[in-house]
Amino acid sequence: MSARGSVDGLRSSAPLGELLPAVFADDDLAQRFVAGLDEVLAPILNVLDCLDSYFTPALAPADFTRWLGGWVGAETDGTEPEEWLRAAVAAAARLHRVRGTRRGLAETVRLALGVEPEISESGAADWSAGPLGAVPGEPRPRLHVIVRLPDPTPADTHRLDSLVAAARPAHMPYTVQVTAAERTPER
Repeated sequence: MSARGSVDGLRSSAPLGELLPAVFADDDLAQRFVAGLDEVLAPILNVLDCLDSYFTPALAPADFTRWLGGWVGAETDGTEPEEWLRAAVAAAARLHRVRGTRRGLAETVRLALGVEPEISESGAADWSAGPLGAVPGEPRPRLHVIVRLPDPTPADTHRLDSLVAAARPAHMPYTVQVTAAERTPER
């Protein structure tokens, strides 16, 4: 894992030597002293100058994007490729708005595993012009999510279970299944 650190030769965007009173402009000791401070402050000023980029997942450094994902509640586990991580972090706020819905669950799984899930559930919606219409759906709540991956592993089943547990409606019992995707014959 990489970490933030110093960058050799990084120049300050606001050198302190230029900001000193005129009496110190030609003072070699004062200029060398504040040049040392410039070297220490340059990374901080650089981050502040580019702060908006740190909160844009497509532009932020990868390690900061992972931290930002935890901050915004993105469904990541640290094993996804960088492009999936950036997409999950960028979509986190939008996914929180649709959390607990079929669409929200499908998009959460797609962003985390890279495939479209098959979702079957017991719920339904209907309307009636008169009272006492039939109640749609099934009487017992259920949710079943199937994902077809090229080379499934037990870790994929665990990951899918964690995703569905976090993104499903709170009252809904669920089951998950990870199966091998059908391979198309090569010609």
